[in-house]
Amino acid sequence: MQKMVGEALTHFGRIDVVVNNAGIIQVGPLDAMTVEDFHSALGVMCLGPVHVTLAVLPHLRRRGSGHVINITSIGGKIAAPHILPYACAKFGAVGFSEGLRAELAGTGITVTTVVPGLMRTGSHLRAEFKGNAAREYAWFGAGASLPLVSMDAERAARRIIAGGLSGKPEVTLTPVAVAAARMVGLAPAPTTRLLGFVNRLLPKPPRHGTSRSAPGWKAGRDLQSRLHEILTAAGHRAAKQFNQTNGRDQFPRPREG
Repeated sequence: MQKMVGEALTHFGRIDVVVNNAGIIQVGPLDAMTVEDFHSALGVMCLGPVHVTLAVLPHLRRRGSGHVINITSIGGKIAAPHILPYACAKFGAVGFSEGLRAELAGTGITVTTVVPGLMRTGSHLRAEFKGNAAREYAWFGAGASLPLVSMDAERAARRIIAGGLSGKPEVTLTPVAVAAARMVGLAPAPTTRLLGFVNRLLPKPPRHGTSRSAPGWKAGRDLQSRLHEILTAAGHRAAKQFNQTNGRDQFPRPREG
C-alpha cells in the first residue's frame, strides 16, 4: 500500500480522492463454506480498505482535505442468508467507514459510506458459487441482472461520485436497498424472522459430501436454462461492458436438442 500511494503521489503530485471498491463474493449455504472463505472475504473487503486508508491518511492529513469513499453493501446492513462471509466482511467495512468519518470530523477530510444494493455489472459471472452451484447461480444471477431489481453500474457511479465529492455521510443505492436498511433499523426481530423464511426457500446443500464450488460462468453452463439466459441478458451485456468476461466467451450456452 505504501508503494501504491508513493507511486500515485509521484505521478499526480497529490491525492484528492480514495475509493475502496475491491470485492469478492461466495454464494451458498453455511454448510458449504469454509473458514478460509471468511478469511478471504474479510481480507479483501474489510481489511483491504483499512490498509489502503491508513497508507494514504498521513498525506490527506498534511493537506487538510480529501475524500474517502468506501463501497460497502446492503449486505453490511442486513445479513442475508447464503452470503455469510460476504456479509461479515461488509458489516466490518460499514463499521470502519462510519467510525472513520467520526474520527476525521473537523479535519477537512470527508468519509462517505456507499451502500449499494444489487449492481448490474456482470460480476455474477465471477462470483464463486458453493453447495448446489448451479441452483445458487440461478437466483443470484437473475437478481443481479433484472433491471427492476438491480441498478445500472454507470448510473450508480454518477451517484457515488456526486455523493462522495460533496462529502455526504452515506449514499444508499437502489430502492430495494433503501427499504431493506429501513426495515432492519425499525423492525430488527421481524426482519430476522423474514430472512429465516427466505433461507428455507433457497437451495439446500447437497448431501453426502457432493457439495461443489464453481465460478458463475461455469455454474451458468451447468444450469442449462434458456429462461435464465433471457432473465440474465442485461447482466451479460454489462459483463462485456465492464470487462467481466476477461476477453473470453464464458457465457452459459444451453445444450442443443
